[in-house]
Amino acid sequence: MANRILDLQEKFKKVPFGNYIFSGFLARFAPYFTTIKPQVIELRPNYMKASMKKRPAVHNHLKTVHAIAMCNLCEFTGGILMEASIPNNRRWIPVAMTVNYVAKAQTNLTASCDLSWVNWETCDEVICQVSVRNTSDVEVMNAAITMKVSDKPKR
Repeated sequence: MANRILDLQEKFKKVPFGNYIFSGFLARFAPYFTTIKPQVIELRPNYMKASMKKRPAVHNHLKTVHAIAMCNLCEFTGGILMEASIPNNRRWIPVAMTVNYVAKAQTNLTASCDLSWVNWETCDEVICQVSVRNTSDVEVMNAAITMKVSDKPKR
């Protein structure tokens, strides 16, 4: 699957509104992602940056971005990055997530995650450190998503 995501990204880059369509396609991997309408900004092996707009559908009672909407952006970023980076003979599943709410999320948001440190052939766990920042580049939330990694069963 990993190569298929990156191959698909390359195909969509060639068409008008390709990144918008590509982002929508990825969000449908887990349909709950569509509630935040995430957009891929950058995706390559071991690195991803994605964004979401601050809009009424993701507000809390303070009219800031709801905490769970930000968690959803973190899981989208970490999960798609795992899928785009992991070798085809391995699989992953999230098993834990710890979040810190650092500041009010009053603007559009961008989440990023870097897994360049991971040895994909030997790891049994990957912790995706995702940082969510506002339009002034101030961190408003961070998350540590623990992903269990294992070999795919032999067929």
